[in-house]
Amino acid sequence: MVTKHEQYEKKTEDLITPILEDCGFELVDVEYVKEAGNWYLRAYIDKEGGITVNDCELVSRKMSDLLDEKDFIPDSYIFEVSSPGLGRQLKKDKDFARSIGQELEVKLFRAVEVLGTAKKSKELWGKLKEFDKDAIVIVLENKEELAIMRDNIAMVRLAIDF
Repeated sequence: MVTKHEQYEKKTEDLITPILEDCGFELVDVEYVKEAGNWYLRAYIDKEGGITVNDCELVSRKMSDLLDEKDFIPDSYIFEVSSPGLGRQLKKDKDFARSIGQELEVKLFRAVEVLGTAKKSKELWGKLKEFDKDAIVIVLENKEELAIMRDNIAMVRLAIDF
């Protein structure tokens, strides 16, 4: 069953995609969330070399007009267009494909045994080696490969190294 949040996000993706294609931008994600008592509809966009504030403003202006015209969300909400940032979450296959070889932070719903350590953990770090529709494979610091089922992944994002 599709939730109203998913319906709003999908409709927003459908509306914003042509705008982004015209601008040469990529849609990273759309979310409809409640924070501190306010509803937010957020579109995360990117492009080669990174997105600028002016890019976000351009898309926001064009999309705001469409949202007013279509008026498919009955709640009062704040619309934002943003860069996905350094710690971007990986959600779609294209996100994983472009992140092969990159260091990831993975948080799990259920702890898994970490090979070679006899320990279980719900938080892992490693380089993404490969993925498919069911699992991702990361190479841990100890050079062991660990396959993680995607339905056990609570969150996966690029690791930020300071």
